[in-house]
Amino acid sequence: MTKKKKKRNAFLDRVGPGFITGAADDDPSGIGTYAQTGAMFGYAHLWTAFFSFPFMTAIQEMCGRIGLVTGNGLAGVVRMNYSRRILFFLVGVLLVTNTINIGADLGAMAATGELLFGIPFPVWLIGITVLTIGLEIFVSYATYAKYLKYLALTLLAYVAASFAVKQDWAAVAVATFVPHLTFAKDSLLNVVAVLGTTISPYIFFWQADEEAEEEIVQHKIEAIGVGTPHVTHRDVRRLRTDTAVGMFFSNAIMFFIILTAAATLHAHGITRIQTASDAAEALRPLAGNFTFVLFALGIMGTGLLGIPILSGSAAYAVAEIMQWKSGLSLKLRQARAFYGVIVLATLVGLLVNFAGIPPFTMLYYTAVLNGIAAPFLMFFIIRIANDRKIMGRHVNSRLSNVFGWAGTGLMAAACVALLVSALI
Repeated sequence: MTKKKKKRNAFLDRVGPGFITGAADDDPSGIGTYAQTGAMFGYAHLWTAFFSFPFMTAIQEMCGRIGLVTGNGLAGVVRMNYSRRILFFLVGVLLVTNTINIGADLGAMAATGELLFGIPFPVWLIGITVLTIGLEIFVSYATYAKYLKYLALTLLAYVAASFAVKQDWAAVAVATFVPHLTFAKDSLLNVVAVLGTTISPYIFFWQADEEAEEEIVQHKIEAIGVGTPHVTHRDVRRLRTDTAVGMFFSNAIMFFIILTAAATLHAHGITRIQTASDAAEALRPLAGNFTFVLFALGIMGTGLLGIPILSGSAAYAVAEIMQWKSGLSLKLRQARAFYGVIVLATLVGLLVNFAGIPPFTMLYYTAVLNGIAAPFLMFFIIRIANDRKIMGRHVNSRLSNVFGWAGTGLMAAACVALLVSALI
């Protein structure tokens, strides 16, 4: 084994649910939203990538810490400590948005496969659906988690693509560090969509549950919600590092996708795209086959990463409400209802592609719905992470609270501003 390969494997061994969660946030639906941002606004919204990083990191660290300390998923903790009506509302929004996202991701991957290899769209759609369901049901969690880490590396294609096209680096620097926001409806809608795609409810649920899954692998608990894990400060430091690395990776990829779309699509007057695969196809005549192939392969890789996480997070949430056995560490015969939700969400997502609704329109407004729902969920996450009865000595630090409440307030303010602009 070469030294370079050893370093890569050592890095992948050190990172865990935080890194996987961050990478999954850049699924094909996210890629489509970020590409649309660059196409519509050029470099103007580049600032959203790193502006959202500290808020995203703070809230995801809380979600991971809740799972780590309680050995339970987010829905399970909310069920035991808050009104069920609140939980049903939050999980209902999660199910709707996740299912539409799954459909959009499946459609983007199938369309991209057709572009790359000429195999018909329906064949790709059915094949990818069967593959993703099979991987979640029949591959062990330890193997599955490793596979997800390697798939996350496909996102580096977007870094390469951004350097393969001509950039105005002075304009990039200004747009990155000097926020530019108008109160026009389109601009506000896009900011809420970007925030809803970046700070998204499904990754809240996923990371909490995957921290609990890691504890099962380490024999700290028997199953999700069964047993109380022994958590050290070293465990929490590992979680924080993993989460920070994952969220930085996620936001950096978002930055490079916007950058590529701004320098190609926007620069040539293309301001509207329907899917991530449309963005890839539009890049071919503008930036050449190399950039097109990189962009397209990234869509395929991140779809295989994102779809299982979208269906998995929905399954965790529903199973915890219903108090079913749940977890990717369990066999199908041990958690039939949990895996049933995964299968159902994925199959309904497949059917979304035949609804006749323009996929990007549906996806974009789903991102807006995520952006509106997220502040409500973030409020409860911060409350839980500060509750000593639940978290013991591992409650939030002052800095976590500052960024957590600031992020919640900013997302809520963006939603209010959007609603006001829509009424004027």
